Amino acid sequence: MKKRHLLIASVALVLSLAAAGAVAVVQVRALVDATPPVDLFAPTSQVVTGRNGDILRAYTVGNGLWRLPVDPARVDPSYVRLLIATEDRRFREHDGVDPQALLRAGWQLLTHGRIVSGGSTLTMQVVRLSERLHTRSPSGKFGQIVKALALERFAGKDDILAAYLGLAPFGGNLEGVRSASLAWFGKEPARLTPAEAAFLVALPQAPEARRPDRDPVAAKAARDRILLRAAEAGVLARADAEAAIAEPVPTRRRDFPILAAQAADRAVASAPKAGDIRLSIDGKLQASLESLAAERASAIGPNVSVAIMVAEEASGDVLASVGSAGLFDARRSGYVDMTRAVRSPGSTLKPFIYGLAFEAGIAHPETLVEDRPTAFAGYTPNNFDKTFRGTVTVRQALSDSLNVPAIQTLELVGPARLISRFRRAGVEARLPDMAPANLAVGLGGVGLTLNDLTTLYTALARGGRPIALRERADAVGPAEPPKPLMDERAAAYVTGILAGPLAAVRGDVRVAVKTGTSYGYRDAWAMGYDGRYVVGVWVGRPDGAPLPGLMGVDVAVPILADSFVRAGGTTRLPPDPPGLLRASNAELPPPLQRLRGARAAVAQRDAGPEIAYPPTGARVDLGFRAGAPQPLALKVRNGKGPFTWFADGAPVAREPWARQFSYFPTGAGFVTLSVVDGEGRADRVTVFVE
Repeated sequence: MKKRHLLIASVALVLSLAAAGAVAVVQVRALVDATPPVDLFAPTSQVVTGRNGDILRAYTVGNGLWRLPVDPARVDPSYVRLLIATEDRRFREHDGVDPQALLRAGWQLLTHGRIVSGGSTLTMQVVRLSERLHTRSPSGKFGQIVKALALERFAGKDDILAAYLGLAPFGGNLEGVRSASLAWFGKEPARLTPAEAAFLVALPQAPEARRPDRDPVAAKAARDRILLRAAEAGVLARADAEAAIAEPVPTRRRDFPILAAQAADRAVASAPKAGDIRLSIDGKLQASLESLAAERASAIGPNVSVAIMVAEEASGDVLASVGSAGLFDARRSGYVDMTRAVRSPGSTLKPFIYGLAFEAGIAHPETLVEDRPTAFAGYTPNNFDKTFRGTVTVRQALSDSLNVPAIQTLELVGPARLISRFRRAGVEARLPDMAPANLAVGLGGVGLTLNDLTTLYTALARGGRPIALRERADAVGPAEPPKPLMDERAAAYVTGILAGPLAAVRGDVRVAVKTGTSYGYRDAWAMGYDGRYVVGVWVGRPDGAPLPGLMGVDVAVPILADSFVRAGGTTRLPPDPPGLLRASNAELPPPLQRLRGARAAVAQRDAGPEIAYPPTGARVDLGFRAGAPQPLALKVRNGKGPFTWFADGAPVAREPWARQFSYFPTGAGFVTLSVVDGEGRADRVTVFVE
């Protein structure tokens, strides 16, 4: 009877416990249903990358953490396998909590007085990391379990794994496997060795105690235990584990990349909420040119900075933008971006003056011009060496960067017209005190940036066709192409002069080069282009203080040459367009043999030649669509013969006295027609023939 009562009591106890358990399960389930899922979104660092996807610069999140965005597809799969095998073997099977792991951890606590292997799943760890929970107490652990169960009702396994990869702590202010891989190994986590993968699995288990820069012995011991367990579990081959154990752990934390710092800051300022911003900059070239700028600035002298820009002529992509000789060099004001600083361009604008003269048909590279002391309404320019050459060709005047011939030509072209053409390329010149453009513009009396000059020289390299320089890889150009800076033939004449015999950078490959030195030796410039790249170099002091003896040809040209070499060498310039007039001075039409004075042209402007037909802006049907084109009749009134006609800058006829001429265009489209009379006076129209 006694045994029977004992059996009944035992059955009653089991049933009571079962009933209590069932009630508890129902209560926990109701609690899980009522618990909202944790927010897996955490702010991540803004990352600026280059054209090849390499990091140029990254920024911490608001609380100073390096938490770089992580794409699980770009994390080494061997690391993910090792992580799951170590932290949560049944990650793909359980619903957020692994009962077997919890029971094992509890049994270890009862039998050993400590937990040998924890019972937290990756889901539970994500909950703790997302909400910064303290789960040492039973109540804290229970809350973590409930939230893990709730999270798995709403989020998939891949989302949870991605959250762990982005939130796991790796010591100090490092969070996420990408931040850790860059900081401890200096590389992205796409490819990790077994030793590196095991290290990144072990460190989050005790991120401060195992920091290798503080305790490399503890870090190595933890990593080696992971490797041995992986070998025992068959996740890693024994030989690979033993080889990995022989490798050292990193003992210092690496700095995050800081390349094209000022360009990155501009990009972030323009898109403060963008996560990943891609620039057109080539990281390897940028690093090489930043090193070059620092080396040369140090050699030139104290407080000197160097700025370099490299643009791709075809696309306008900026491949390198070196704003200073060292971002953290306070003596050289390294924080000042000299690619955007407004400075005097010196003689770098002379090619554009002559280009507009070539386009207007008032000059040719072999036109003679006087280099003698001359006053222009009180303005008396001198050459840099205080000497004068006498009568020279325009080619020599530009090659030797003579000042008086440039100002004579600018007087004919007009300073306002020069500034207006710059606007076509998207460059706004800064004039002193908002004064109107005057002849001083031709010798640097205007403010421009290195970015402005690179834009202008890119247009010159493209045959006069401007293109907006692009630093952002996703930047969209204007809907309609801008008007030409100058016509193709004029640009070709300029290029031919700048790429003269002394302009070879390497071997027989010529580069079109122009130097400049601003007043008082404050700025030294070198601008150059070949068939692929446009390179601009500035040297000087950011505070504008003079540096006696600082000249573009001495300090900037060597940097320009090295920049081309580091960019991969030079590419041949494109062939000249058809229609260039190749002639000696004696073979030129009389109006082109000598540059006429502007004052004489102004005095006789009322009686100058005027194209009577066709009128500018006209559309003239010559029958191109029908396949039987007819000649275009040209008529001129006023002026004094002989008359020389030009089409798009190329001479097409010379009529001693006749005021009418029949011209056969080469095809449909816009054509610029010019006529120059015997006194050197000119008129021009642009028409569309079809």
